[in-house]
Amino acid sequence: MTSYGFQKGRTFRYLTGSCNNACLNPAFAWIHGDDAPDIANNWLGIVAPGVRNNGIDDKTWTDHVDVRPTMLSLLGLQDTYVHDGRVLIETIEEHVQPVRLRGHTHTLSGFVSIYKQINAPFGQFAMDSLKVSTAALASNSANDATYLALENKILDWTALRDSIVADMMSMLNGAAFEGEVFDEVTARQLISHAQALLEDVSSCAANPTACAQ
Repeated sequence: MTSYGFQKGRTFRYLTGSCNNACLNPAFAWIHGDDAPDIANNWLGIVAPGVRNNGIDDKTWTDHVDVRPTMLSLLGLQDTYVHDGRVLIETIEEHVQPVRLRGHTHTLSGFVSIYKQINAPFGQFAMDSLKVSTAALASNSANDATYLALENKILDWTALRDSIVADMMSMLNGAAFEGEVFDEVTARQLISHAQALLEDVSSCAANPTACAQ
């Protein structure tokens, strides 16, 4: 039997009961929507034939939407739903992975990594754009000029992000469940577009005032 864990954090400690005092802080509001490690960090265990015996993995960046496609892939099932997540190939022996995803380890690793960073709720794009939006709300320029400039940038980034994500999502679902070829050239182009977007948002987050000019 094999178990595979992800993103070991405080929630993992709570569930194992290794804390000396109360595992849950009664003064903390346990609600979704917060940017807090206690809410954002969780763990996942996978036990199945063909799952690698890697033990605890706190390096693979994953979230809830990756669970369903990974389960379907392991079970040899598919449906018409287009997943926001992807098959966690890091957990699966190569001979059990979707055929069209095999042999693309290097490119696919960079592809899925940056896909999560531009699309996941706690990815880099989300966190940096949150900083920009917070700066916009805190601004007090005449006629809300700074606020409008920054929020318009976020709208433009989001439209570009959605376009890139749609293409990446189509490639991942197509290769995993539709038998479509994983095109390395297209994949590298999308990685480059995603990197450029993340750099743009990160630069603005580092200096929102200058970004608003």
